Amino acid sequence: MIRPILPVLAIMLLAGCGDSWRFQQGTGADPSLNRSAAPADAADQTPEALYAAGMQELRANRYQRAVDLFDAVEREHPYSTWATNAKLMAAYTDYYRNRYTEAIGALDRFIQLHPAHRDIAYAYYLRALAQYEQINDAERDQQQTVVAMTALQDVVNRFPDTTYARDARLKIDLARDHLAGREMHVGRWYQRQGLSGAAIGRFRRVVEEYQTTNHVPEALHRLTEIYISLGLTEEARRTASVLGHNYPGSPWYQDSYALLVEGARPASQDRPGFVTRAVNWLF
Repeated sequence: MIRPILPVLAIMLLAGCGDSWRFQQGTGADPSLNRSAAPADAADQTPEALYAAGMQELRANRYQRAVDLFDAVEREHPYSTWATNAKLMAAYTDYYRNRYTEAIGALDRFIQLHPAHRDIAYAYYLRALAQYEQINDAERDQQQTVVAMTALQDVVNRFPDTTYARDARLKIDLARDHLAGREMHVGRWYQRQGLSGAAIGRFRRVVEEYQTTNHVPEALHRLTEIYISLGLTEEARRTASVLGHNYPGSPWYQDSYALLVEGARPASQDRPGFVTRAVNWLF
């Protein structure tokens, strides 16, 4: 997953605190073994000083210490503008170290309390990313995928002309491909078990509800296979014709053609996986 950039405001504040920096891509684990709370004299420090210290800890990948300092800003100086910024940065820090539940909770509170904040679009986007990065693989329950798509669509609806919306649209398409992949996984299982009716239902759903995904050619081919196995030759021919018309160069069409035309050769056994399909879709 690609980590989001920091809000413009945070970058400007960092520039005022020292030389420029950027996050290192990694696992998000906290390298510090001795986690310490905010300094005992936090009440005596200015909100600017506490915030700058929190950013310094974040820059050093000491995430828990950064969160403690951001929390201290809000606790000791709740009415300052720095407290509002600290809330957002604490949520970002939790997101960055893969504490998605904590990040989502903090962002929900931020959105509720500061709906007109200049970085509100980023808050919605970061919350959607925290949901998106919890998507399970296609063989598991996909409720989280639905939740993530809803959050991403919220970004698109509220801030349609932003870079956040553009990235959200891309992730929605990938999530839809993920849901279609789940339907294909279940459909193939039904087909192997000889449950033709259930398999047909899954494959037809992919064709009808996920038309823009890369799973449609295989779904049409699987339908052709099942219709042939049931002796529904004309239905198989119509399905293969749809496949050939829309995806003439697809190996799945070659396989379907081989099932219907004596002497025709099927395609090679190699089939692109999810990553390859995603790359092909992007480029």
